[in-house]
Amino acid sequence: MVEPAEPELHQRAQALVLQLSQMLELEFDALKVQNLDEFERLQPIKNDLLSQLTAMAPSKEILEEDPQWGAWLEGIAACRDMHRRNAVLMERKLESIRGALDSLRLPGTGSGVEIYDRLGHVSRFSRGRGYNEA
Repeated sequence: MVEPAEPELHQRAQALVLQLSQMLELEFDALKVQNLDEFERLQPIKNDLLSQLTAMAPSKEILEEDPQWGAWLEGIAACRDMHRRNAVLMERKLESIRGALDSLRLPGTGSGVEIYDRLGHVSRFSRGRGYNEA
């Protein structure tokens, strides 16, 4: 039988999971509004929390036999899910940016851009320098 973990170790581990959860929520908020400066600022803090959690994680035997760690495991699983949610949001944002960039690319040598005249009508022919020459 494995001896139960010291109460202060368990409390510290629970506090770190709570901090990580809050950090992941802040990260999600920054991603939603595309605040990349805030997102970048949070990364070292999140990585430090992950390092601390990794260093204090109990062995598999303790996790399986000590019921005190059950809530901790649930918190870790919730953080994993939050991290996945953030990754999905980030991937969707990147896909939309890639789509916008692809729509701006000029196919071949012709221009897919429509030019408007002074009256707001689509110009039938180009006067002066073309879009590619500008």
